[in-house]
Formats: sequence, structure tokens, C-alpha cells
Amino acid sequence: MASVKKELVIEVPAENIWAIIRDFAAGPVRMAPGYAIDCKLVGPDTRVVDFANGTTLRERLVTIDDDEQRFVYSIIGGSVTPEHNNATMQVFPLGDGRSRFVWIHDVLPAELAQAFDAGMDEGLRTFKQAQEGVAS
Repeated sequence: MASVKKELVIEVPAENIWAIIRDFAAGPVRMAPGYAIDCKLVGPDTRVVDFANGTTLRERLVTIDDDEQRFVYSIIGGSVTPEHNNATMQVFPLGDGRSRFVWIHDVLPAELAQAFDAGMDEGLRTFKQAQEGVAS
């Protein structure tokens, strides 16, 4: 198993970032518009996310913890089919209208970690630009 961890400071209050992350129905498109191009619910705890690069992910909601501002999901299919995947996104207030965002993917087989790493980097670049542009 491999873990890929990314952290990002965003010049936007935590409650604004959390409102996007916890939105299971539209969060990916709100988070990274243009990178994530569509998100469809296909059940109460399952969504399909389409990305501009042609990747499609079927994701299952594990939990939304409003107290900890922590969102947990798993990739369960699509064009990437890991043997195991568990992902968390968590938002921490830093004060002065800033947030720290932490995103972790645990994935099997470990060989998928490199692809996850690159995809997460691109998604976070888009996320930061989109959210800080809104805040400006």
C-alpha cells in the first residue's frame, strides 16, 4: 500500500472551503472547475466524477464529519480501479481568513501512487486558483 499526502494553504476561510468539500453531489466540480468537469450522483452514497483528461472515477462516500471538517471517500471503479482506495480531505482554520487543506489517498497497488500524486497536484493547483480567485 502507498499513501499520497498533499497539504495546501488557501487564502479563504475554512468554512467556505468546507462547504465545497462536504458537497458530495457537486464538490469536485466546485473544487476544481475545468479539471473536474462533471459529477453525478448514482445512489445515496455513490457518485461518478468525470475529469478533463478523460478519467472517470466512481466514488463511494464513507463519512462527512462536520465537527472535524473531514470528508472520507473511496474510489470503487471507473477508468481507475484500485484494489483498495481510501481518501480523506480535511480543512483546518488558520485564522486571518486562511485555511489548511489536507488530502490523503491510501491506495493499492502501490504503483498507482505516482498517478494519484500527479492528479492530486493538478487538482490542488486548480482548487487554489479557483477559490482564491473567488475570494479576491
